[in-house]
Amino acid sequence: MNTQHSTPAAQAAIPPTRVRWTILAVLFFITTINYADRATISIAGPELKKMLGLSPVEMGYVFSAFAWSYVVAQLPGGWLLDRFGSKVTYFFSIFLWSLFTVMMGWVGFLTGATAVTALFCLRLLVGAAEAPSFPGNSRITSAWFPTSERGTAAAIFNSAQYFATVLFAPIMGWLVHSYGWQSVFYVMGGLGIAMAFVWRKTIYGPRNHPRINAAELAYIEAGGALVDIEGGAKGRAPRQVDTWANIKQLLSNRMLLGVYIGQYCITTLTYFFLTWFPVYLVTERHMTILKAGFVAALPAIAGFLGGILGGFISDRMIKAGHTLSVARKTPIVCGMLLSMSLIICNYVETDWVVVALMAVAFFGKGVGALGWAVVADTSPKEAGGLSGGLFNTFGNTAGITTPIVIGYILQATGSFAGALVFVGANAAMAVFCYLVLVGEIKRFEFTKLSPTR
Repeated sequence: MNTQHSTPAAQAAIPPTRVRWTILAVLFFITTINYADRATISIAGPELKKMLGLSPVEMGYVFSAFAWSYVVAQLPGGWLLDRFGSKVTYFFSIFLWSLFTVMMGWVGFLTGATAVTALFCLRLLVGAAEAPSFPGNSRITSAWFPTSERGTAAAIFNSAQYFATVLFAPIMGWLVHSYGWQSVFYVMGGLGIAMAFVWRKTIYGPRNHPRINAAELAYIEAGGALVDIEGGAKGRAPRQVDTWANIKQLLSNRMLLGVYIGQYCITTLTYFFLTWFPVYLVTERHMTILKAGFVAALPAIAGFLGGILGGFISDRMIKAGHTLSVARKTPIVCGMLLSMSLIICNYVETDWVVVALMAVAFFGKGVGALGWAVVADTSPKEAGGLSGGLFNTFGNTAGITTPIVIGYILQATGSFAGALVFVGANAAMAVFCYLVLVGEIKRFEFTKLSPTR
């Protein structure tokens, strides 16, 4: 029951509710579906490649199609979040990306260039529809969590990308093996459509949630949660800013630019695992698609554990008295250094050693994946969606470049060796960004706020 309007004496006797953790659980499960839908193409990839006769470069372009539209739609998606709120915008995002995922199964009824074109266009539509998802996650986390819990919260929803592989890679591999590649798109898309309606029934801003009490609201607000960015007590929208008038200020800030470039480098690792990793296991390590689906889950388990650990360590460091900069940078730098271990796979032959090294690399990537916590810490309160969209624009540009660059490397060399070096070098660049470019991590404030016209 909502107790925000109880007497002060009654409020003092009532312990805080923990509604924010229920909100986080919903974010986690929605993000799991989000990443599973992104990965459908990589699991179905070997069969699609065979059916359509695609070259490595052509596969690289198909893999990258998602990211082209995802990147282009980031700023519009951020604007929609700031304008209409996360509840409504995110609902349509989930529903549409899931519908387009279902439609990808229909490509099996087409042939030749028509099938390739349809596949590419549907991946473009999935990417555009998913654009508000992570800026929305960051915006909701900023609204619901105090600074000392925000690292853990961001790490939990971000770790869903690994949990998606742990849970769904074996399932999707089994579906392809047993029922054909089309079944992956039908099952995952249908699940996403169902989750869209779960979202609509469970997500609210802190001041509007029917189950939060005054004690929890006071706790999160005192701890730095931006409780009004999802609408005030009467559901009023927060003050808006003009997108194009203020974006220059965000890009001219050295701290934010370092965070954005660092996210590009970190996301290069993400897209290697999302796109080419199952193909690497099948073609370079000669595993069956069924075995590859299960093996791909092992590094993802390590990434999931690393993601949770990175957020926990960061928040514990804040509670122990370390500065926000030290608490956020330490896991990021250490994790990226650890993720460079994937390069060693070029020098070993035994499959289990390769899987172990990939697990170590993915664990490190998980520990270092605190970018969304940093965004929640640094975004201006008037434009959380815009800032998150800009951050994700930089990050997911790697979704365009990574599959294509690796495709060209494979076509030129016939081996994944150069590809692994390319991915490892991006991890090293992320370390440079956080150690040299970012400087002090703090909330950005506009020097001149331009309201919406």
